[in-house]
Amino acid sequence: MKQLHRVFTIGERIGLEMVGVPVGAEVEMDLTLQSVSEGVLVTGTVDAPLEGECSRCLESFTDELELHITELFAYPDSTTEQTTEEDEIHRLVDDMIDLEPVVIDAVGLELPLQPLCAPDCPGLCPECGVRMAIAGSGHGHEILDPRWAGLASFTAETPDAATASDPTDSTLAAHNGAASKQTEEK
Repeated sequence: MKQLHRVFTIGERIGLEMVGVPVGAEVEMDLTLQSVSEGVLVTGTVDAPLEGECSRCLESFTDELELHITELFAYPDSTTEQTTEEDEIHRLVDDMIDLEPVVIDAVGLELPLQPLCAPDCPGLCPECGVRMAIAGSGHGHEILDPRWAGLASFTAETPDAATASDPTDSTLAAHNGAASKQTEEK
């Protein structure tokens, strides 16, 4: 059994469009290499910095990624090497282990498809696009359905003001009052 600690610099970005390990980032690996009957078992952790863009508010953020890997690298001519397809298991080549595809696959599987700057990120206002974290909880817009827009003028007036300003209403009231007096006299 052998313990390894390695730090290496990433030559090209690993990850998705919205989030990934940036070019030039230093990745730390703490690994244990153990000889087993069919090959070399590699276990350990990989620590890498992440850079991305929040899928809700579109702000840039940084984070740390910690991966746990366990991979078997088969010996040449072992039963495992002979009974598995070429892409199903990693193999030792000239007594060397290539960890790059293992790290790339592990990072790709661990990254979120919709990265967030914070778990409770409120996102953007759907009307004006302002970040809700800046705007606050009182931010809002009155949305009026255009089919009902003509009725908006009726709600703006008070009932008393509408009666006093409409001459037909006062004429009708006077007419109704006169009609009721005639009914009482009979």
